[in-house]
Amino acid sequence: MLRNLLLCGLLAGLCGGLLATGFARVVGETQINQAIAFEDSQYKAQGLPPEKPIVSRSLQSSLGLLTAAVVYGLALGGLFALAFAAAYGRIGRASPARTSILMAAGAFVVLYLVPFIKYPANPPSVGDPDTITKRTALYLIMILISLLAAIAAVRLRKVLSERWSGTTATLVAGFGFLLVVVVAGALLPPINEVPKTFPAVTLFRFREASLGMQLVIWTTIGLVFAATAERVMTGRTILPRRKSNAPVPAVD
Repeated sequence: MLRNLLLCGLLAGLCGGLLATGFARVVGETQINQAIAFEDSQYKAQGLPPEKPIVSRSLQSSLGLLTAAVVYGLALGGLFALAFAAAYGRIGRASPARTSILMAAGAFVVLYLVPFIKYPANPPSVGDPDTITKRTALYLIMILISLLAAIAAVRLRKVLSERWSGTTATLVAGFGFLLVVVVAGALLPPINEVPKTFPAVTLFRFREASLGMQLVIWTTIGLVFAATAERVMTGRTILPRRKSNAPVPAVD
């Protein structure tokens, strides 16, 4: 069973990576090119030659983007399948499909949206190279806090649901999660290395594309895994099969 679920997760991650590649090509590439042009203009203003990339821009935006998105999607899909196998039946009585969709939505909020609000994505030309270790560490800390707060909220809801209604327990647990991440976000140091002269529209569009790319990946993983896991665990599909009176052909 676990092997089949892992295959479902890898398939879902592959589909998510492919769709995210197309989304990034259509929505995000323009902002990256504008950010690179801004960086080159900054070098030119200082009388310095622009940095030459190790990998050509055309390769980065084609094969490089596809490879990165697919590998990322496969990794998320595999981890999602393992998390589903551990959580299914322990956090509720929902069907495999419903559990998958709820888990994907929760993962998007907990693992990406909450950290993104505190430390939003920046274009390639924005940021001090000397602070990349610090920025990465703070971002990972925010992810860890959000994840631990979500786990605690799920357990709290389970305890409260024994005394209160399911809706009340969910609201209290959700408020607890929100309180923890808001306090953590307020205590963690801010990072703002965006130059004042950087185009605001380009920055906004880039962050919008980054958010949309993650939304595409997690939505695809949730839906594809829901369809395949439902079949694996129950032997039936989400959509009812169309009845047919045609005779079933014999198998030689």
